[in-house]
Amino acid sequence: MIIVMRIGAPEEEVDAIVKQIESSGATAHIDHGSERTIIGIRSARHDLDESMFRLLPGVEDVKRISKPYKLASREFHPANTEFNVGGMEIGGKKIALMAGPCSVESEEQIVEVAKAVKAAGATCLRGGAFKPRSSPYAFQGLGEEGLKYMQTAGKVAGLPVVTEVMRIDQIDMVCKYADILQVGARNMQNYDLLKELGRIGKPVFLKRGMAAMLEDLLMSAEYLLAGGCEQVILCERGIRTFETATRNTMDIASVAVIKRFSHLPIVIDPSHAAGTVEYVASLALGAVAAGADGLMIEVHPNPKCAKSDGQQSLTPPQFAELVQRLKRVAEAIDREV
Repeated sequence: MIIVMRIGAPEEEVDAIVKQIESSGATAHIDHGSERTIIGIRSARHDLDESMFRLLPGVEDVKRISKPYKLASREFHPANTEFNVGGMEIGGKKIALMAGPCSVESEEQIVEVAKAVKAAGATCLRGGAFKPRSSPYAFQGLGEEGLKYMQTAGKVAGLPVVTEVMRIDQIDMVCKYADILQVGARNMQNYDLLKELGRIGKPVFLKRGMAAMLEDLLMSAEYLLAGGCEQVILCERGIRTFETATRNTMDIASVAVIKRFSHLPIVIDPSHAAGTVEYVASLALGAVAAGADGLMIEVHPNPKCAKSDGQQSLTPPQFAELVQRLKRVAEAIDREV
């Protein structure tokens, strides 16, 4: 349920409604729009009577949200969510470019990549210190040592850092070094992890699960929003289908669907969708044309020697060339890279 306030409704009227909501055992979520305030009501009760709010001072309308995700819906928050993380714009006219290696392998490697992608136009450094791998014998990441290297590289290049957190007991550690915490595809429905991440006050980058519907993704985002996280970034990284020509099938329609039903920004990861470097550029260009708010692209100085996902990683020169092509596509749809 949402309460739409009249234009110019004073704060005391908003506060009075919040108190009424809380007295009924529900939780209020306030969205201060450019013209009017919308108050979302989250309650386990299904018998909450909207008439108890309709006649309160300052109320223009009371509506029930039909979608199971409430706070993530455009009904609650009609305008696009936009915010800035360490100088990187998300959700606005400028398209975010997150680039870096799949795994942090050494300080020298991540600093080299950070400098190169920043020079090419990247706005955020990506990299993995904890790596969920299909094989227990594959490289699992450098852990906290890798986080320290990423933080150093981000500072050297002047870029915010995004990296994955896999478990609740890693959250405090990752928060010390990263600007944005990533939830990987395998953890999209790890609800205990999402609940904890909702409370920490840092932006969260939420990847779509490999067999998840878009409603599943938005319901996972709802856990973060309900916990208090206001800076949620969704990511389409390809889903598992019967097709084997690519690692995953990139659902380009996800951009349009998310834009229709949710205010949250959506980023495309063409590297994991493609699985091979030959397709990354085409998928990235298509994502920008479709209206994605950002890209997450794997870049490695020597992909043949990469400890993970080298086959889908661009070299720094390839990334720089792609950025120039992305700029032309972005300009055609009145956006910027």
